[in-house]
Amino acid sequence: MPCVPIIRPARSTHWPQIAALLTHHALPLDGLSAHLDTTLVALCAENGAGDDPDAGEVIGCAAVELYGDAGLLRSVAVDAAQQGRGLGSRLVDAALELARAHGVTRLYLLTETAAPYFARRGFVPLARAEVAPAVAASVEFQHACPASAQAMHLALDSAHARRPCAAPPSA
Repeated sequence: MPCVPIIRPARSTHWPQIAALLTHHALPLDGLSAHLDTTLVALCAENGAGDDPDAGEVIGCAAVELYGDAGLLRSVAVDAAQQGRGLGSRLVDAALELARAHGVTRLYLLTETAAPYFARRGFVPLARAEVAPAVAASVEFQHACPASAQAMHLALDSAHARRPCAAPPSA
């Protein structure tokens, strides 16, 4: 039976697979385990795994670190075998909804490789000095990502969800 991805909140039992996926994609783990409660996973729901929140292989993830009304989107990754099927867009959509549900109105990210994708989704580049101070003080900004990573920002309107314009080439 083919994989049917199910996106749900991460659990501590998912951490080893999340860490392996992020490591495979050369994305930093620093500080993420402290935000597991606002991390999402896409699980491959083969053989009825969709009924068990711990079952299934982690084939994608995305996280939002919360800092009051500001948030940090990070750790967006999709297993290579699942890329090109829109799973990355589904994970980002779910992360945006998670951020909105927690009252985030300003969402930031750092990227070295996906700036065009996030620009198509409405994120705009900005200088690190313009990032909300609490986000700029995060482990991701201070230690995990190199200074060459592009900071980007998206203003979230809790009244309506912004829908994607285009999927990334690899997600």
